[in-house]
Amino acid sequence: MVGTFGGALEARGVDASGGKLTAEVTGEVETEEGVLVIRRINVAMRLVAREGSRETVERTHSIYEMHCPLYRTLHKAIQLTSSVELRPLAGAL
Repeated sequence: MVGTFGGALEARGVDASGGKLTAEVTGEVETEEGVLVIRRINVAMRLVAREGSRETVERTHSIYEMHCPLYRTLHKAIQLTSSVELRPLAGAL
């Protein structure tokens, strides 16, 4: 999901390379008949970018999932969520 989001940002002129886009992924597991089953996965992304790119980042985040092979494969079986936090690029507006 991070790769698809990063590629979508790059296609829209937002630099997500060189460690500017990172993510923390957490999963929630439940027991079903004695077997551990992954029920939910959340991808919390952080992007270091100019504040002026916020609208593009938020718009891209709102549409990228259905273009992501991983999301399209798993979203009916596991609850997948993502978020993005924009962090300011040092010295940029």
